Amino acid sequence: MASVEHSPWKVIRETVLLLVVALVLAIGVKTFFVQAFYIPSGSMEPGLQINDRILVEKPSYWFGHPDRGDIVVFNDPGDWLGSTDDEPKGFIASALEKVGLYPSGGHLVKRVIGVGGDTVVCCDQQGRISVNGTPLDEDSFIDPQSTCDGPMADCTKGWKAVVPKGKLFVMGDNRDESADSSFHLCRDDSPASCNPNDAYVDEKLVVGRVIALVWPFSRFKIEHRPEIFSDIAKPSGS
Repeated sequence: MASVEHSPWKVIRETVLLLVVALVLAIGVKTFFVQAFYIPSGSMEPGLQINDRILVEKPSYWFGHPDRGDIVVFNDPGDWLGSTDDEPKGFIASALEKVGLYPSGGHLVKRVIGVGGDTVVCCDQQGRISVNGTPLDEDSFIDPQSTCDGPMADCTKGWKAVVPKGKLFVMGDNRDESADSSFHLCRDDSPASCNPNDAYVDEKLVVGRVIALVWPFSRFKIEHRPEIFSDIAKPSGS
């Protein structure tokens, strides 16, 4: 009977093989299914706070589209991010980030307010943003504002956005601290060089949908789309 090999080299070979398989699986999971991110700013407070860790799932948008009310992570649509210092520090953190085991930086996270064809208006007499004529009562998840639900875009003057097909109109829940679609929107007092397309996020730039706040564990929660977004009227002409 042949003897079973118990040499140190066999143990090393098996260990290396297991590590390679684990690495491939981790990269596959990050690329196609779930990825960890962290929150570098206060633009999504009170729900998501600075240095929170979130999980983003990707399969929902393989054959579908982001919907109103979803919290999404996306790549910078064009100088929204500016210069940041939110990348992983050190070799180990960088290596873990590559395989999805360290929360990624360099992205933005906002809530989808309008999708292609929608008309988003600020604001009604109660200071509410409306989508296709339907006012949104957002007090349950945004940081309450004194004047209206979109002050970083100067809601006292009002604004309207018609979302192009294949684009998204996104806003942070911390409305007076979020340089979002409303902030980049071209208005009557904007410079002549303002590009109307800069206010919208191409659906192709979306990485995925935020499904959970996982750290700190004391604030763990599953993210759900607020019910108010299910009552929005369809775009005119649809």
